[in-house]
Amino acid sequence: MSDLHPFSRDVAFTPAVKAVQARKGSRDAYARVEQGGGWRTKIDDNLAGFLAEADSLFFATAAADGQPYVQHRGGPKGFVKILDQNTIAFADYSGNRQYITQGNLTENPRAYIFVIDYAHRRRVKIWGDARVIEDDPALVKSLMPQGYKARPEQAILFRISAWDTNCPQHIPQKFDAADVAQALASRDARIAELETELAALKERAAPADQS
Repeated sequence: MSDLHPFSRDVAFTPAVKAVQARKGSRDAYARVEQGGGWRTKIDDNLAGFLAEADSLFFATAAADGQPYVQHRGGPKGFVKILDQNTIAFADYSGNRQYITQGNLTENPRAYIFVIDYAHRRRVKIWGDARVIEDDPALVKSLMPQGYKARPEQAILFRISAWDTNCPQHIPQKFDAADVAQALASRDARIAELETELAALKERAAPADQS
């Protein structure tokens, strides 16, 4: 079965959204695209590879009355784990104990994940339902990045309804400090190597002492 569902875009393209698209002239184009399938609903190799490199994401929820909330989640690369073709999960570390996300999920499971890769100017949008798992220490342990200095409190499971990629337009190119430091260290090592070679060449080229 294809991982495209003809109605998967409806998770974001509500009737109100479609009405605005129609008014602004983009509905016909999106409708034609939808005839060939909607957004992807299963994790493929591209999404798996993207998540494996992610060390940061934004996790959005909303209260029952629609009040939105966005929270950052991060960790070492690969902190987001793939459990099956439709489910991702990550350890939820102990923080400021406001529990806004967890409270929202108790009354409204709909959630959204936004992942952005500034270095390569890529972004992925993921819609789905989420739930907090508090009573499964084995699961939490399996999701905890090895050697990471954080205290896991619980796990968050996210079941994907649809996902899509965005074009790189307007994404500023930024690099992680660790990547920049590594690049600079490689440059400095190469400079030192060349300076040593140059000194050796000058020494061989110098005229012999005639005294």
